[in-house]
Amino acid sequence: EKPEGEALDAQEVYNQVVKSTVAITASRTGETTDSSGTGIIATSDGYIITNAHVVLNTKSVLVTVTTYDGQQYDAVVVGMDRTTDLAIIKTNDYGFTPAQFGDSDQLSIGEWVVAIGNPGGERFASSLTRGIISGLDRAVERYSEDGMTFIQTDAAINPGNSGGPLVNMYGQVVGINTIKMSSSYSNIEGLGFAIPSASIRRLVNDLLTYGEVQPEPTFGVTVNQLGTWLEEDLRGIQVIDVTAGSAADLAGIRTGDFILSAAGTPVNSSQDLLRVRRGLYVGDQVTMEIWRDGQRLEVTLELNDAAS
Repeated sequence: EKPEGEALDAQEVYNQVVKSTVAITASRTGETTDSSGTGIIATSDGYIITNAHVVLNTKSVLVTVTTYDGQQYDAVVVGMDRTTDLAIIKTNDYGFTPAQFGDSDQLSIGEWVVAIGNPGGERFASSLTRGIISGLDRAVERYSEDGMTFIQTDAAINPGNSGGPLVNMYGQVVGINTIKMSSSYSNIEGLGFAIPSASIRRLVNDLLTYGEVQPEPTFGVTVNQLGTWLEEDLRGIQVIDVTAGSAADLAGIRTGDFILSAAGTPVNSSQDLLRVRRGLYVGDQVTMEIWRDGQRLEVTLELNDAAS
């Protein structure tokens, strides 16, 4: 959650987050640098999040990490996923300052954010740029074929910023900058994309546990974006379509029903439902409370299909 109180200024945000931001170089041979980018320190014992393309989309690469104060560390790739463009690297050192992550689902268009990274490599290390949230839930060509959407920002993001933090004005990381996403729009200025922090927890945990990202399940429902007030203190999102043979269909959910909660979490928008889904896996069961013809009903979905 966003902290209460006044937002920080850009200098305060920078001073807080730069300690959790590193420069990354990757080499296939150890003799020349084949790729460079940025990373975000996730834990004090040296787990670092970055883009998969920064580490050349492979675990078989030599990685060097440089902190904001110039200290260098060797690292290895412990998990990588080409589809989501995320990777986890690990050093054998301790005492790092982990970043604080915020909730990208709380972002609003027009909200100020900053990006910290290493555009052009170490020559411009730990650079700060500022902009606004230009769009949310953006589908970006083939990078969104699996359903992933991105934050759009006009904060300057250049080669070398990849894998670095997009930060709100409370010093919370709300996205991972992915310059690769804008490669198809080279003639357009002020168009950068970031992986939302709301998607990162599941992806990072999968990479740490399995070494790769596990498929998300599908509920099999299409719903309205915003909830509807059904009674004075009761709100739900309306189901506008149910996929035949899906988990929702087999559980008895119908078009026109309203979903009140999923897995015990109130559902007031489609984003709430997506947030619940991000924590589930194929094979899980999830209980939903629905509203139909003035009555509350409880159904259980068997999540046996992966989202495509």
